[in-house]
Amino acid sequence: MIRTVESEPHASPPVLAAYSYCEAVTGRQARNFAYGIRLLPTPQRRAMSALYAFSRRVDDIGDGALADDVKVARLEETRALLTRIREGGIDEDDTDPVAVSLTHAAGHFSIPLGGLDELIDGVLMDVRGETYETWDDLKVYCRCVAGAIGRLSLGVFGTEPGARGVDRAPEYADTLGLALQLTNILRDVREDAVDGRTYLPADDLAKFGCSAGFSGPKPPEGSDFAGLVHFEVRRARALFAEGYRLLPMLDRRSGACVAAMAGIYRRLLDRIERDPEAVLRGRVSLPGREKAYVAVRGLSGLDARHVTRRTVRRRA
Repeated sequence: MIRTVESEPHASPPVLAAYSYCEAVTGRQARNFAYGIRLLPTPQRRAMSALYAFSRRVDDIGDGALADDVKVARLEETRALLTRIREGGIDEDDTDPVAVSLTHAAGHFSIPLGGLDELIDGVLMDVRGETYETWDDLKVYCRCVAGAIGRLSLGVFGTEPGARGVDRAPEYADTLGLALQLTNILRDVREDAVDGRTYLPADDLAKFGCSAGFSGPKPPEGSDFAGLVHFEVRRARALFAEGYRLLPMLDRRSGACVAAMAGIYRRLLDRIERDPEAVLRGRVSLPGREKAYVAVRGLSGLDARHVTRRTVRRRA
């Protein structure tokens, strides 16, 4: 069983300063993520901020303007830093606040740091410009850049003592990460195309006449772009349904955090489904009041109770 530390981990002033830096990075660069982790107790919130700040560093290398060979070198340097963190080779007075905070978090929570190696692998796939023929191919990428984050987060959340089926909790966390990533891919399809990246499977693009890509605010002539989007939305919904089985295994506040973050993306999916071409015109987002509603719903436990009832009905 995965457990979190129940009492607040002791943190020295240098560690607290390092966590403050990571929380500032999270609040500035990850609006949806930061919104969800507000619902966590302080130790878990700090640990999640450390995970985000390290992940952001990896993503920024991949998305930056450096030459590809330099990106590869920087990513391998970051992997070497991760090895030092894993081996406890970072002192509290180290000058890298992300390394300090992540070392502290890993010492107090059961965080599977190998997931960050997977993230680096996924970003290397971006640097190499890989494309994906099938959904099975794309799943490999999604598991690296998002499923791994779900499993890392579960190491911070832990599971409730006595919860049923906790041996499958990492699988559900991974699947929920896939659901979020596929939603991201749909939302960013035009932005990625401008950057020369295509994530949707080539098989799916061909099936709906979209192999020409998305270089403008209109779908390719003669394509069934709405059909493509609705097809991918159904796939994402199935992933959400499976991943939401994680919720009853978490404590109330961890469950609220997961429900808030996943709920925001599910509502983005709703908007994309209603107006598929909106993703070609600009970034689809939710207003703050709607995010607040999602958070209240998560704190109330509505999503967790819904999943529990549905699971019981299926087993009956």
